[in-house]
Amino acid sequence: MQIIPTKPVTPEARMSALVMVVDDEEDLVSTLEFNLKREGYTTRSAFNGEAFSKLIENDPVPDLILLDLMLPDVSGTEVCRRLKQEPRTRQVPIIMLTAKGEEIDRVIGLEVGADDYVVKPFSVRELMLRVRAILRRTQTSDAQHGERRFADLRVDTDAHRVWVGTFEITLTALEFRLLLMLLDRRGRVQTRERLLEEVWQMPGELTTRTVDTHVKRLRQKLGHAGDYIETVRGVGYRFLDRPKESS
Repeated sequence: MQIIPTKPVTPEARMSALVMVVDDEEDLVSTLEFNLKREGYTTRSAFNGEAFSKLIENDPVPDLILLDLMLPDVSGTEVCRRLKQEPRTRQVPIIMLTAKGEEIDRVIGLEVGADDYVVKPFSVRELMLRVRAILRRTQTSDAQHGERRFADLRVDTDAHRVWVGTFEITLTALEFRLLLMLLDRRGRVQTRERLLEEVWQMPGELTTRTVDTHVKRLRQKLGHAGDYIETVRGVGYRFLDRPKESS
């Protein structure tokens, strides 16, 4: 076990976001810590799953976790799964870091609750933009309140719960925001660039398949209600303006 030493978290420092980095590449961890601190964040780091488990038990709950998929003792997906099952850490956003770039790896990471997925080698500047965007979303409460209904889909924004018929669907925080944006703007096409800017709060010019991967996973979770989200080829996505009549 090896944890990179950092300064103790003072009340003043805790006002800034606490970001935990979990990766077995020491040079990369040092680089990320340097850049995170330069952005004004407090950091904690671990090189394996066991060290991270001790860290998460003894330190304050982080505001965000950068988690490597391929740790030496336990997979990042397993660590992510455990975090999402624990009430204390369930709502902590997670960005997966990995050398794997296949679609199946992205889907698995998102399936267990990761909010974003960055493939190595990556631009540190782009990663910092993603970190900033996620923290801005989670720390700024601008969500609309109330309940939305569309056919047999019901969304309770206050309780952060979704049902299709009588079955409750478990969504990550990002999937929930994506669904809510599409639903609130039903009948209107939302470009991938606009979704990046408003759901991910990242510049639309960033080229990424993150939107497509998240929409695909959201549709899978919603089952037949996933058909309410249409693909507009070459443009983006649109939520139906009205339920289709049963034949």
